[in-house]
Amino acid sequence: MLNTYLINIQIFLAYYLIKINRLFTHVKNNTLVQIKNLDFGHAISQLQGLFVGLLRIWTIPIVLLLSMASGFTTYYGLANFITPWIALVITIAVQSIIVICSFELAGIHWKANKIRYLSVVLSLLIALAASVSFSYFKFYEISEHDNMRISRLTGLKIEIKHYLDEVVVVKNQILDKQRQELAVASKDVSQAYFGTHPDIASEYRNQVGQGPFWKHFNQLYAEKKQATDKLNQQMLLLDDTIRKLQNDLNNLDTSEAAEDNYKKMVNSFQEVQLQVNQLPALTDKPFPAAPLLMSYQQFIQNIKPSFSMWQGFSAFAFICAAMVDFFTVLLSYRLEFSSPGPLNAHEEELVFECLREFSEFKINKNDELQIVIEKTALEKAQRYSDWSRMFAVGLLLNRGFLRKLDERTVEFAPSLYPLVADKMAKKLRELKAAQAELTPDHYE
Repeated sequence: MLNTYLINIQIFLAYYLIKINRLFTHVKNNTLVQIKNLDFGHAISQLQGLFVGLLRIWTIPIVLLLSMASGFTTYYGLANFITPWIALVITIAVQSIIVICSFELAGIHWKANKIRYLSVVLSLLIALAASVSFSYFKFYEISEHDNMRISRLTGLKIEIKHYLDEVVVVKNQILDKQRQELAVASKDVSQAYFGTHPDIASEYRNQVGQGPFWKHFNQLYAEKKQATDKLNQQMLLLDDTIRKLQNDLNNLDTSEAAEDNYKKMVNSFQEVQLQVNQLPALTDKPFPAAPLLMSYQQFIQNIKPSFSMWQGFSAFAFICAAMVDFFTVLLSYRLEFSSPGPLNAHEEELVFECLREFSEFKINKNDELQIVIEKTALEKAQRYSDWSRMFAVGLLLNRGFLRKLDERTVEFAPSLYPLVADKMAKKLRELKAAQAELTPDHYE
């Protein structure tokens, strides 16, 4: 009897030891499964999702900054043609239309609503044309600033050089005329000395000596010689002033003390003009007209925007103006891929259950999951009510989780996949848990 009791105790202890062993084995296996689920691939996937989300968030301030930059250049161009406050209002409207239409364009398709699609594209093109056109003026001013200064300086040098060339021609003609008159006076003195001058009376001809005729012509020669020497001195001063003017012109190429250098050049030019006006009129050629020099403020004045800038088209300025708006449109277009409004827990559950009621799915050319939202022939025959699932489709379209391709099909937006994947994973876990509860215990 005692032996039988001991045997029963041993069987009882062995049974519960087996149960305890199975429990620890089950806990161990579940722990290992959880550890395997938390592998590096899952962590990398979560990190990548976080990074993509941060990039989408970072896109918003970039779009705003680009829109502000484009708005500044657009306002600058508009303000030169219309009242500044009106230009500001138009600029805000233009930049808003660019961002809104770019964002909206990513969520609609040509086949879904042709009129809406065309209206959005037309509005975007008109806004881009206005923004790029008026922004072009600012970038043109920036890109052509140095060329404009070089052009003004070159034009100024050409005008002054042309004036100085004409002055030199007149100066040489005056000197030649004065030398010819001095040579004639010297010849008259020589002929009067030898009595061969044609103006000497016949009874005094061929009489050599310093007679009254010689004294008269010698006095004329002395006066002419004095006038010639004075003219030569005057020409030397003019040459020095011209040389100083040319040096001052060359100093305009330096950026240091630009205003002082320009004033020195103007003073030197006025000195040349004054000395030229004091030259004797010994030639038939008139004195050259001096060019009218601009003030220093006019010389450094920026380009005033005008439509004449399109005549001297600058490809660099146009590309810069278009590039800012291009990036604004591109990033605004990409913003549509993030949901404009998240779903709460109840909406997520409703959407998931309603989407499961559709039966026609496929992967389209955009590598997105496409759904046919029309009733199937069987559903039409059964008079099936699809109000709930169509409500879910309308909700997802409104929130940006679905895109309408045409009247009968929609496609998933990238933001909808994680939501559905989370719900599917939850359902799979529930199914596995239910199956585990129904599994018979082989040890009992």
